Parts: sequence; structure tokens; C-alpha cells
Amino acid sequence: MSPVLEKFLKVRNYTEQLCAGLEVEDYLPQSAEFASPPKWHLAHTTWFFEEMILQKYVKGYTVFDKSYRFLFNSYYNSIGERLNRGERGLISRPSVEMVYKYRAVVSRQMELLLQENVSEEVLELVILGINHEQQHQELLLTDLKYTFSRNPTYPEWQKEPLVSSKNQSESWLKVSEGVYEIGFDGNGFSFDNELGRHKVYLNDFEIANSLVTNGDFIDFINDGAYQKSEFWLDEGWSWVKANNIEKPLYWYKSDGKWLNYTLAGLKEINPEEILAHVSFYEAAAYALWKGCRLPTEFEWEIASDKFQWGTRWEWTNSAYLPYPKYEIAAGAVGEYNGKFMINQMVLKGGSVATSEGHSRKTYRNFFHAQMQWQFSGIRLAR
Repeated sequence: MSPVLEKFLKVRNYTEQLCAGLEVEDYLPQSAEFASPPKWHLAHTTWFFEEMILQKYVKGYTVFDKSYRFLFNSYYNSIGERLNRGERGLISRPSVEMVYKYRAVVSRQMELLLQENVSEEVLELVILGINHEQQHQELLLTDLKYTFSRNPTYPEWQKEPLVSSKNQSESWLKVSEGVYEIGFDGNGFSFDNELGRHKVYLNDFEIANSLVTNGDFIDFINDGAYQKSEFWLDEGWSWVKANNIEKPLYWYKSDGKWLNYTLAGLKEINPEEILAHVSFYEAAAYALWKGCRLPTEFEWEIASDKFQWGTRWEWTNSAYLPYPKYEIAAGAVGEYNGKFMINQMVLKGGSVATSEGHSRKTYRNFFHAQMQWQFSGIRLAR
């Protein structure tokens, strides 16, 4: 078995392992436009392999169901019309059983294809599809957590809450001014937004080797910082006021105690555990309240070898923009990253929900500044 086929099968199996323990009813609800149902993730990651690879490179291939091109396309305009994102929870048919059958058929066809002597072009697309599915594995967890959190019974789905990580040490790390190289360079996979390795000049700076904890953020709340406009960017303050934001996502206060919803149910907050589920607006406000700032993505990347990372996606103070000489690829694959380079902020690292082997220091995650539902946290700089 080739390494690519082995990785393909491992990733496909892991997606289905993540769904172990779900009831049929859990596969369908869509609790927000940004949170897709598990059934949609299972089908969309399968659609990617059928649409991008099997239809193009397998002679005489017959699609599983013609309607799936419309139902399970995410944002690829060049492929055709698609269902509105906020209506994915309305897809009661095909059934969950049929979606799993779809996965099995496509996986088998991919397995047969990869047993042949395929071209480098096909291999590159398969590797992209594998990494695409790993992204959706994390989204499946974060979306499902959001949906479960809206259930007043606060379901206990897993034994592991996924937010119990703690810092190993606390100190400030110094990085000297200089010219540094940024971006992916070397063998192995990377997304196109990591390419265009280039030099940047950095001034002297310090960066924390630990992440902000729940206890740290409780101090921020207790100081009334959610009611003090001086700590907030103007758009952040408008977001706080318009949405009555006064705490991180999934936090609740009951009988004077802070609780938070986890995939293991509602738990009392441990002040020593690392903060999760905060927006860029909250991260920037907290940093200013502490007399610090957020690191840029360049500072983070250069300093990342000096500290442990990977428990939380870490907000940076960098807008999501193309690197020098960035080029959008032709065709549908070119819609993967480039067209989103506007009004979003970069997060670095990875999280406890990130699939094994999917993160690297040059990885550029990106979300809008108000989004809280990812396992996002705060690392300070000064």
C-alpha cells in the first residue's frame, strides 16, 4: 500500500470514528449559519474527492447522485450553483445511512484509483483532499459543540472535555531585532497561502511562553472590562454592545460559580486551565487591558520554536493577506484560500481539536474577528 493511500484511508476512517456515539438525530441540526451539521461534513468531504478527482481522472466514472453537486458544494462558484450555507440543516434527505453509503462507494473508488500508477497531478489533489478532510474533522467537532451547547440538557457526548489543557511554565521570551524569513519552505504539504517565502524585519519583542488562562480572563471580567470601551477596538465595542457580550462563548455563571459547556457536559471552570473560545475582539481587548498586545503572525512564527503550541488556535494581530508573489491557482482549487483574503484575521498554531499531523508553524488559519466557536486562545506579546 502506498503512503498516500494509507494516509487517505486513515483520514477517512478517522472522520467516521469522530461520529461514533452520535445518535441519528445528532447528524442533522444546524444551530447557526457558520455551524454545519455532521451529515453535511461527512458528505462534503466525500463530494470533494468525487468532484475534484474521480470525475476528472477515472474514465467512465458515474457520479453517485447528480443532486449532490448542488447539495454538498461549499463555496466553489466555478463548479456551479450550491445550497445556501444556512440551509444545510434542511437536507433531511439523503438519509444518514445513504451518506455513509456514499462515503463507502467514493472511498472504494479512490482506493482503486490510488492502487494504479497515478500522475503527480492526481497525487497532489489527493493530498489536498486529505488535508481538506482534516480541516473538516476539526470543524465537525467545533460545529457539533456549538449545536450541543444550544441544547438545554447540555449533552455529555465525550469523556474528554477538550479544554482542560494547562500551561507548563510561565515566562517571557526575548527575540532580537533582525531580518527573518517567513513562510513554508521545504518538502511535504502546505496550503498555497503559506507559500511565497519572504523576508520581514522585526523589532525587538517579547512573547509569552504561556497562554492566557481562565483565571486570568476572570480577572478581566471582574474588573468590568466588558463595560469599558477604552479597551476595545471600535468594531469590537459595537459587537459587544449589539450582542450583549460579557463572557467567552460557552461560559455561564450559576450561584456565583463560573461554568462552561464542554463536549463532556457542563463543567465548573478551572482557573488554571487555558482559556478557549474567545474572539479576536476579546483577545485584543484583553491584551490592551494587560498593557500588552497580540503578536503579529510573523513574530509568532519566528518565536514558535521557543514555546509549546497546539492546544489553542492563537489570535494574531495580522490581517489575512497574501504573501509576496502569491498566485491563485486556476480552476476550482484556486477558490480554496485566495478569495477569502479580506476582513479576516490570522490564527497560528493548532488546537486540541486539530487532527494529528495537520498543524505546522507556517499554517495560516483565518476567521472573522467576531468568531468564538473555534478552540481559540490568547498569547501575549510586548
